[in-house]
Amino acid sequence: MDVKRVKDYLYWLYYQYQLVTCSYVLEPWEQSMFHTITVTVVAMVVYTAYVFVPIHVRLALEFFSQILGAQPESAA
Repeated sequence: MDVKRVKDYLYWLYYQYQLVTCSYVLEPWEQSMFHTITVTVVAMVVYTAYVFVPIHVRLALEFFSQILGAQPESAA
């Protein structure tokens, strides 16, 4: 893929982000604050999903396996 095409595509994605969030109407200092808060929230959501979703999936599988009558694995 051409570097110019990748650059144009990333610029297009950023432009779409600005249109969806209406951040293009903000002043530069407001844009930087908005982007900082948005990146922080997204990072916290990704971290929380990475840490807690596997634990909850494992617990749900254990719960439903007990309900369906499967024998628990012995720790031998």
